Amino acid sequence: MSGETVISIAEQAVWAILLVSGPLLLVALITGLAVSIFQATTQIQEQTLAFVPKIIAVLVALIFFGPWMLGQMTMYTRDIFENLIRYIG
Repeated sequence: MSGETVISIAEQAVWAILLVSGPLLLVALITGLAVSIFQATTQIQEQTLAFVPKIIAVLVALIFFGPWMLGQMTMYTRDIFENLIRYIG
């Protein structure tokens, strides 16, 4: 296996990770920002207030994006297994 092949596999793995984790991280970021703005405007400085809305938002996003995320990971895994003979030698 050449160095270019290893770099290509690593690049595909990083891209798959970004695609799969991106939507949930974006939802958590937007929810956290909204809760922070709400806390700043109302001057409520409760530390645990930010966790519950983020957890709920991520769970709802997981319900919506879950099938797509599973499809992306399945496609990547299938690609790795189909090309396994080419990667080994």
